Amino acid sequence: MRRLVLLRHGRTAWNDSGRAQGHADVDLDEVGAAQAKEVAPVLAAMAPVAIWSSDLARAARTASTVAAECGLEPVLDARLREYDVGPNRVGLTSTQYAAAHPAEHAALVAGDIAAIPGRETRDDVLARFLPALTAYADSLGEGETGLLVSHGAALRTCVPAFLGWGADPGEDALGGLANCGWVELEHSASFWTGGRERWRMTAWNRVVG
Repeated sequence: MRRLVLLRHGRTAWNDSGRAQGHADVDLDEVGAAQAKEVAPVLAAMAPVAIWSSDLARAARTASTVAAECGLEPVLDARLREYDVGPNRVGLTSTQYAAAHPAEHAALVAGDIAAIPGRETRDDVLARFLPALTAYADSLGEGETGLLVSHGAALRTCVPAFLGWGADPGEDALGGLANCGWVELEHSASFWTGGRERWRMTAWNRVVG
């Protein structure tokens, strides 16, 4: 069996106030730093052989905290970043965005993402994130665990695609990931796969406590 653990970063002040972050390089706040320290020994007990992370500060600091507990050095990869939400959305709450950029907000609500300047679509995120996730998964040997630190919306998009869930991505059914909540994926054979080995989800949004 091979295992992938996918961890969302700890809390930031912008998370706490509902401000969109996207590619903004926002660091953890005190709560987020404490969350990373709390989850580190739990994930270290899974004995990961490698840690890969988004290069944005909130993910990289979370990864560094966990990596220190594991005796590893995280590998930073810009492909694992959160959705780029566009320059007009960064730093604003939903209410502020609607007031300042009503046409863009209306397009967002309608799902017309391509009409929003600078905002990544689901396909854009999959095009950069999924090859990285697949390569890291393929690098694991039998019996090994890998840990990947990223962002809530990007993980919610890419995990169903990685698992091959088909045309319906299943994102709404999964719900959100808590700060320092994690996903566990296993590559193994089972009765349900007819004895064939494949990746499957064994946990979503697991948290400490």
